[in-house]
Amino acid sequence: MSSAASFRTEKDLLGVLDVPAQAYYGIQTLRAVNNFRLSGVPISHYPKLVVGLAMVKQAAADANRELGQLSDAKHAAISEACARLIRGDFHEEFVVDMIQGGAGTSTNMNANEVIANIALEAMGHQKGEYQYLHPNNDVNMAQSTNDAYPTAIRLGLLLGHDALLASLDSLIQRSPPRASSLATC
Repeated sequence: MSSAASFRTEKDLLGVLDVPAQAYYGIQTLRAVNNFRLSGVPISHYPKLVVGLAMVKQAAADANRELGQLSDAKHAAISEACARLIRGDFHEEFVVDMIQGGAGTSTNMNANEVIANIALEAMGHQKGEYQYLHPNNDVNMAQSTNDAYPTAIRLGLLLGHDALLASLDSLIQRSPPRASSLATC
């Protein structure tokens, strides 16, 4: 923790930053928030995308455990964190702007950090104690943003598919028949 109790100090290759102590996101997300203030619309505005990201991270954790690259304890903590995101918890921690540089890298890291910090707490550690479970080395392990991000977008769209179909059906039911439709009956 930094000297101010309301912040924790995190370090990356670019240096150190004070991250709000209560935040489940970390330094990479904070850098993205500071650097990409474009639309004012955070990822949390799209809950199906957040769920899609959690599903991708869960699948990667399962594969990495099966391959012997992720311990059972880390896998269990990551799995619990992903399940909580899928249930709708912690969505407000997805603070990166929807329009950003890097083809989704900031979104991917936002997810990795949130999942890592939820998992760390489940393991009995403090947010930011990445020596026990790391956002990049453990949560992201061997994933390419170029795969994870578009897959999460596709999942998010599929998760919203039923609502779209129901809305379209409702719209069709409320619309009066057009004259050209009556002529073909």
